[in-house]
Amino acid sequence: MPVVRPRARGRGLHRVAVTPPFAAHSFDRPRERSTPPGYSALTLDGKSIEHTFSTRTLIVAIKSSCDGCRDFVHSPLEELRDVTTVIVSREADHLGEWTNALQPVLVAPELLDALDVKWPPFYVLIDPQRHVVLTEGVVFAPAQVAQEIASYLV
Repeated sequence: MPVVRPRARGRGLHRVAVTPPFAAHSFDRPRERSTPPGYSALTLDGKSIEHTFSTRTLIVAIKSSCDGCRDFVHSPLEELRDVTTVIVSREADHLGEWTNALQPVLVAPELLDALDVKWPPFYVLIDPQRHVVLTEGVVFAPAQVAQEIASYLV
């Protein structure tokens, strides 16, 4: 006679949910940190530019061979028309993925370091008047980012 009885029969009938349903976000709360007043960058053509932040700005950090990044570079970004958007890479595009980009891509590793962005694809929404990061998260698509930052743009 077996010592342990099988309990497979009727197992799923009395189960309760272990965790309640939740709304997924790329981050619940941003890490508190200051932002630089501006940045220096190179365009993909090698032209040097300097810019000072004056309005709330969405900085999108991208990398090569990234599906979510490709959507930011090769789409008109209609979902993000209410916010200044800057697309930044840590290094130049060695694979040629951004050659026919609809959006300008800047190479600005110092900006990413100043914002403590380590692993693209990632976004940071900054408030230049208060010099703080308002929100941040992982990039999946322009519509996802637009939804996550919408409450900060009102």
